[in-house]
Amino acid sequence: MKILVIEDDIKIVNFLKKGLKEEGYIVDTGYDGDEGIYLALMNKYDVILLDIMMPIKDGIEVCKTLRKKDINTPIIMLTAKDTIDDKVKGLDIGADDYLSKPFSFDELLARIRVQLRDKSTSSSKLVIDDLELDLLTKVAKRGDDNIPLTAKEFLLLEFLIKNKNSILSENAIYSALSSIDDTTQSNTISVYIYRLRNKIDKPYSKKLIKTVRGMGFKISDA
Repeated sequence: MKILVIEDDIKIVNFLKKGLKEEGYIVDTGYDGDEGIYLALMNKYDVILLDIMMPIKDGIEVCKTLRKKDINTPIIMLTAKDTIDDKVKGLDIGADDYLSKPFSFDELLARIRVQLRDKSTSSSKLVIDDLELDLLTKVAKRGDDNIPLTAKEFLLLEFLIKNKNSILSENAIYSALSSIDDTTQSNTISVYIYRLRNKIDKPYSKKLIKTVRGMGFKISDA
């Protein structure tokens, strides 16, 4: 799941980016209205967190522009303003929700989950054979067994399943994970694959993660 944060306060951006990445989200950031519009038009996001008070273009103008451009991504407005008129204005121009600063990070996560659930409950789960990945609850199951995964293991598995039956090179996997966590090292990909195999394959007779010698890895039920 990919989230765009459009906010000019660097401290808030860093706080949100760190927290959301720890929850397993991919995060892009824009620091003014124009940058936010550009990113939203160039990339596909699952949720946009949009501050109202920003330079160049404020959040109201950004929201109006995105809706006129047929960008229907759920938008949660973040602002220090807390009057009923401000909230109504934000919702009237196309925002999906409104959160006043300061806010609880847990509440923000709950609001994000609501938007993701409302957007499409059918797309919130990835399935291959008897392995199921719930992108909203961050729960992995194989059959009736819950499988505890770290945030990076979860995102690695998500990446593999979204590209099931395709051979993925270590470089491709590295690029995907490093966009989530800057501390990812290219020489650790095989380690993460090994750890993931121990959790989702080793206890079961059918193995899903395959090594394609000289090419990379893939997940398939064949």
